[in-house]
Amino acid sequence: MLDLKESGGSHPFSLIADFEGDIRELFKQEYPETMPLLPLRNMNLFPGVVAPVVVGRESSLRLIKQAASTGGFFAVGCQKDPADDDPTLKSMWEVGVVARVMREIEMPNGNRSVILQTHGRVRLVEQTQRRPFMRVRIEPLTEVIPAEGDKEYAALVDAVKDQTVQLLKISDTLPDDAIFAIKNISHPVFLVNFICTNLPFSQEEKQRLLQTGDQKERATSLLGILNREIQYATLKRNIREQTREDLDKQQKEYFLQQQIRNIQHELGDTPSDDAKSLREKAKQKHMDERAQAAFEKEVQKLERLSAQSPDYSVQLNYLETLVGLPWGEMTEDTLDIRKAQETLDRDHYGLEKVKERILEHLSILRLREGKRAPILCLYGPPGVGKTSLGRSIADALGRRYVRVSLGGIHDEAEIRGHRRTYIGAMPGRIIKSMQKAGTDNPVFILDEIDKVADSNHNGDPQSALLEVLDPEQNKAFHDNFLDLDYDLSHVFFIATANSLGSIPRPLLDRMELIAVEGYLTEEKTEIAKRHLLRKIQREIGTDKRLPLNFSKKSLEFLIEKYTRESGVRQLEKQLERIYGKMAYRVAMGEQTEDKKISITPKVVEELLGKPPYNRDIYQGNRYAGVVTGLAWTAVGGEILFIETSLSRSKTPKLTLTGNLGDVMKESAILALEYVKSHASTLGLDYRVFDHWSVHIHVPEGATPKDGPSAGITIATSIASAFTQRKVRKNTAMTGEITLRGKVLPVGGIKEKILAAKRAGITDIILSDDNRKDIDEINAKYLDGLTFHFVESVDDVLRIALLDEKVSNALNIDVPQDEPKND
Repeated sequence: MLDLKESGGSHPFSLIADFEGDIRELFKQEYPETMPLLPLRNMNLFPGVVAPVVVGRESSLRLIKQAASTGGFFAVGCQKDPADDDPTLKSMWEVGVVARVMREIEMPNGNRSVILQTHGRVRLVEQTQRRPFMRVRIEPLTEVIPAEGDKEYAALVDAVKDQTVQLLKISDTLPDDAIFAIKNISHPVFLVNFICTNLPFSQEEKQRLLQTGDQKERATSLLGILNREIQYATLKRNIREQTREDLDKQQKEYFLQQQIRNIQHELGDTPSDDAKSLREKAKQKHMDERAQAAFEKEVQKLERLSAQSPDYSVQLNYLETLVGLPWGEMTEDTLDIRKAQETLDRDHYGLEKVKERILEHLSILRLREGKRAPILCLYGPPGVGKTSLGRSIADALGRRYVRVSLGGIHDEAEIRGHRRTYIGAMPGRIIKSMQKAGTDNPVFILDEIDKVADSNHNGDPQSALLEVLDPEQNKAFHDNFLDLDYDLSHVFFIATANSLGSIPRPLLDRMELIAVEGYLTEEKTEIAKRHLLRKIQREIGTDKRLPLNFSKKSLEFLIEKYTRESGVRQLEKQLERIYGKMAYRVAMGEQTEDKKISITPKVVEELLGKPPYNRDIYQGNRYAGVVTGLAWTAVGGEILFIETSLSRSKTPKLTLTGNLGDVMKESAILALEYVKSHASTLGLDYRVFDHWSVHIHVPEGATPKDGPSAGITIATSIASAFTQRKVRKNTAMTGEITLRGKVLPVGGIKEKILAAKRAGITDIILSDDNRKDIDEINAKYLDGLTFHFVESVDDVLRIALLDEKVSNALNIDVPQDEPKND
């Protein structure tokens, strides 16, 4: 559309004239070789069009005055830069039209409006005069007009008219009478040129249309431009309507909110500042778009509620939980592996393999540059430092530390939260802990993960943990209370467990398992010196007022005689008891304060009483059928004794006592069958088994016992009882057996060695496949021990049984009425 302010013309649709007769007559005029040139700022005139033009420049006024007085022709062209007040031919478009002045009108501001009748097209070739107005040499151009009755051209013009009318209806920037004007133009050539002149196309496009001499080709190009402009106009109208709808909706909501406030004011409810405070907090968070939309929706609900309404506190609690979460706030990791190693060594003595595995994971985390953190599971007996390792990792990384105890959880809602429809609903422990941590990347300890209850009527909490610990799912952890997805992928999860047996397999597959084994006596002694004593003195404040000096022998005596564990928790309690006893003596005047006191084994026994644990002592080899075995328990390694007794019987049978599990019973059956099948190797008559019953007993019947590791111990005990050969002195053994007599490896070797050393064992029989476990143990802990690696039960019996027999008090010869085997 022509901008009249820039061009200086009156409204382009204000003068509309249809053409009657043959328009070709306009284009057959004879023009002089040179003629004046009227430059227009923002307007391209097309042949045959009547158009108003406002003239303001001095040179243009002179040109119009001369042309009006003589009635002569002059050229009209469009300048490329509308802001140019003194254009030359170089600043003009190449093609223009020839025109005559039809009418001249004086205007109040001194400008002059003229109505021009255009004729044919000309090319502006050369400028011949600059003052008082521009004069140029022209070259007439031919206008190709289709013949009358050309149906294709007629259809093309009708399409141009329809598209123009549609564009005028869509666009609200054009005058209302334009549609009427377009519909009433009947001459096709005049219609096309009139539309080209007046519709709001760019001057470049209008110049291309003007340079096209073929009227049919010009109409085709015009139709394409009209189609494009209709699409643009439709898109603009849709955007405008959507914007208007959004504004209307906002205005409506504003008035409704005002009405609610007025109603609340009438009811005596003063507006709360809670919503304003929550919005201020939300601005400081980095919520995603979905969370922001949900927050704004819930805040508006809060504003509509009365402060006295019961739902108000529920809604406020939800929003405070939402803005209390970190939402993208993270601490920067200090991934210095050397510093991390120093931190772990400072806080924990021993556990070299464990610390090495942890440092490997921290190194990988450093390479990932803060992306998905590993998920570790530290498993081992109580008191070995699994939870404190997690705190040391947090210190090494410079991250926040948060811990959740999962022991005894039986409700899935404890993990995923309750839906807000329930009374007293709250988020799960995971979201609560993230809120407590204040960052999106804390070190998160899931303590006692093996104590989580199985599936029940309250759901399956173990399955709920799958979403937390699965790196592919915890990017969008869904808490029922929040009802939004929360990203847990940056959290460093560390689970702890005493045993892996009760943890579902799918849950184990999502974690990196790291075994934290029990401590040897030497390690416990160092831990007591470096950590426990200092901790107790710091907490009780007795480092100066009650200085106690523990010798190495006193600590070893305390560890071996007063504790029965793999960790050091009970040791710490016994040390606290000693400090308590000495503090009592000082308070009663029996001991002088500030005097250094030496703690010896005798003093320990005097303070704590007789040692409660004395059973881990080797009982000698005076009796045939008694063999020392090694066992693993949740509190560390122990020695056990397998006793076999024979009794005459007409119906021989195997009796097992001592609270044995199914696996251990099967081991006893296997051992007896092996001895029977290898009777000749042991120098036995096979018929002895038909007259003697076998009774196998494992002392301490109140303690449940199970597992396959006592296989070779039971086999040796049975063989010793039948052959009446004693067992090698100070010898213990562990290993599983097969029906073929092969000895298989077992676990818990380190704990079993600890138990053997406590009991004074010097020789240990193991499967050859357990050699690798011995190689991983520090050599200083193996002093005084000799290991015998075997592959079969025959090897065990050859090493364990002595040739010396016990007296024949147990007459196990075959009865006289039975013939002896040759």
